[in-house]
Amino acid sequence: MKLVIPGGTGQVGTILDRAFTGAGHEVVVLTRRPARDRELPWDGRTLGPWAEAFDGADAVVNLAGRSVSCRYTPANLQDMMDSRVLSTRVVGEAIAAAARPPRVWLQMSTATIYAHRFDAPNDEATGVIGGDEPDVPRYWEYSVRIAKAWEREQKRAATPSTRKVALRAAMVMSPDRGGVFDVLLRMARLGLGGPVAGGAQYMSWIHERDLVRAVEFLIDRDDLAGPVNLAAPAPLPQRAFMRELRSAWGMPVGLPATKWMAEIGALALRSDTELLLKSRRVVPGRLLDAGFTFTHPEWPEAATDLVQQIRAR
Repeated sequence: MKLVIPGGTGQVGTILDRAFTGAGHEVVVLTRRPARDRELPWDGRTLGPWAEAFDGADAVVNLAGRSVSCRYTPANLQDMMDSRVLSTRVVGEAIAAAARPPRVWLQMSTATIYAHRFDAPNDEATGVIGGDEPDVPRYWEYSVRIAKAWEREQKRAATPSTRKVALRAAMVMSPDRGGVFDVLLRMARLGLGGPVAGGAQYMSWIHERDLVRAVEFLIDRDDLAGPVNLAAPAPLPQRAFMRELRSAWGMPVGLPATKWMAEIGALALRSDTELLLKSRRVVPGRLLDAGFTFTHPEWPEAATDLVQQIRAR
């Protein structure tokens, strides 16, 4: 296959690029700072020569968007919105202009679109979309607004010959340096991986191998379109998640953190506590219904696998 991956130099793009090129497929990456022959320059806003790569491609996997690992200032939130909506819009324009448009467009979205809740899991059919939950910081609504606008822009695109899938992705766990697993493991190794604000908030996740396999599955399955949750079927509370991670590494101690301690930590890391405190209880209803099987469905085994990969370096 020929795949085009806009925004493909981040964590998820690196995982997909590595897997698909390793399997012998042709991968073209769109990036603001190209460094390799198969990377093309783009600004994520306007059509350019890069759009020629879409002609005859089998699939587009658009991952473009500003990182959410930042302080949620008004300027950063607006940048998150613009980078997602405008890049999605111009990808749609490139697909529409292609003489031989790709047959499928996988568009990154986020599991954050679902409500902060503890009572039941969110699947695509019965999940509650967030934005008006009581007793949460008001600015959390903006993350949901971004996710809605992101998906709406793909849905609006006039690409009748191209199937469209919105990837409502949970946290992707890989052993790569700088990824979310790397950050969480570092905390656990330092003895800081205990419950945060009680630890009852759910954490949804997906192992990198299942991410790749799910993308392959969605490219091949012509009957699947619209939102699809990319998450392992067993989300678990943060306190249990970190306990299993500490166990996989062999760290017996995990100091708890209060909400105000989490605020200080997020400030020091130039991040935001929504990433720690929002309960994301998301399950892959459509993938399971379509017959997809996970190689790493449970977190204890997945954490052990990832730790083993890191220790083997």
